[in-house]
Amino acid sequence: MTIFCMLWLPLFYLFRRSTETETGSGSVWALLLGSLVALIQFFLGNLVNPGGFGLSRWLNAFVDIVSVPVILPLLVYLFFTINKISSGAINFADFTILWLIPGAGIRAVSWSSASDPTLLILVPLLWTALAVGIPFFIDFIMTSVKWYVRVPSALGILVLPFLAATAWWAFYSQMHSYGLLFLGLSVIPLVIFMVFSFLKTTE
Repeated sequence: MTIFCMLWLPLFYLFRRSTETETGSGSVWALLLGSLVALIQFFLGNLVNPGGFGLSRWLNAFVDIVSVPVILPLLVYLFFTINKISSGAINFADFTILWLIPGAGIRAVSWSSASDPTLLILVPLLWTALAVGIPFFIDFIMTSVKWYVRVPSALGILVLPFLAATAWWAFYSQMHSYGLLFLGLSVIPLVIFMVFSFLKTTE
């Protein structure tokens, strides 16, 4: 499980690169800032102190474990592109995945003693679902002028982080049926991306 946590994101990034024709920008920034943020979080610990299985545990999942670690690099890359700090094709997903790789390595080591699959396996999968899923909806907003495309896409961006955090919380709380439900909803954009990427490689 520790090896999976360490290697899943780098391998998924290589898979993405093998299916893309354009190179995104800011990869060095992503690795540097991701490493810095991962080290800061390692030494500071959790921002939300979890207790039991209630709201504080869910907030801990959202802020410290699942959602905010993915939202942060997306916001940073948006800032970069608006202020033209980085150049090249806009690729939120690649930037986010690269940002998360150092953190995944550090957390794999710190989580390895617990041997908890909700941390070592589920978290990397949910990170990937968010890192690909949120840009999936961003692309629809950027490429379409139709309100019935943009409004559901904006809602998808808002809802997806809550679904992912709830999926982790449900599995942690031993509510596996709810965990599977929310996990399934969280990975729908990722699955669509994987299918289209596979079809693209077979053309």
